[in-house]
Amino acid sequence: DAIVVPIGGAGLIAGIALATKELAPRVKIVGVEPSRCASFAAAMAAGKPVRVSSVATLADGLAVPEVGARSFDIARTRVDECVAVDENAIALAILRLAEWEKCVVEGAGAAPLAAFLAGKLDSLQGKRVALVLCGGNIDPLVFSRVIEQGLAVDGRLVKFVAVISDRPGGLADLAGTLAKCGASVQDIVHERTFGEADVSTVTVQCIVEVRDRSHAQELFAALHARGVRITSRSEPLE
Repeated sequence: DAIVVPIGGAGLIAGIALATKELAPRVKIVGVEPSRCASFAAAMAAGKPVRVSSVATLADGLAVPEVGARSFDIARTRVDECVAVDENAIALAILRLAEWEKCVVEGAGAAPLAAFLAGKLDSLQGKRVALVLCGGNIDPLVFSRVIEQGLAVDGRLVKFVAVISDRPGGLADLAGTLAKCGASVQDIVHERTFGEADVSTVTVQCIVEVRDRSHAQELFAALHARGVRITSRSEPLE
């Protein structure tokens, strides 16, 4: 029913759209580009390729500030819809593809799924849709950082700052509560000198892994019940 294609210079979507509309005109062609470099949407608005400002994006393969003139001429009458996705949606899509499909996909290739995860293509729910995963060229270190960003977007990686009693066993009590709640500590910083606490308390910054957003809420409720004061906490990224 539809094919969702990443857009950079527009060559890929032009070729797919040309072939698809010739063989199966009823199939909808949808383009996806990063919101940080939406050059195809700008070209459609202007009626011709125009140069847009471009900033760093996870979908670096799509960061083309001006689409190709010939590609645009082919695509402009054959692409049915074009949407833009932000960085958090791309990061979450990379995570989902690794978890669900066991695929290592670069940001450009994850853009089509990102559009669905961001709710940009709800009209295609329940239909047969092909997502073009156009590449897996992603640096391992970048991939690991993107996975963490995806976990934060998904509400499964949580950061908070707590004030606890500066007494023997205070930190152990905090760690025990985290363990009882099933939260896995990824990083913890015990700050005595430069924190916001007074001389009888200490500030602790924690990054923990949880199952989902509701699990995070259960964790914070348990900490509150134990008398732990949370001075700041991360919210799931949108």
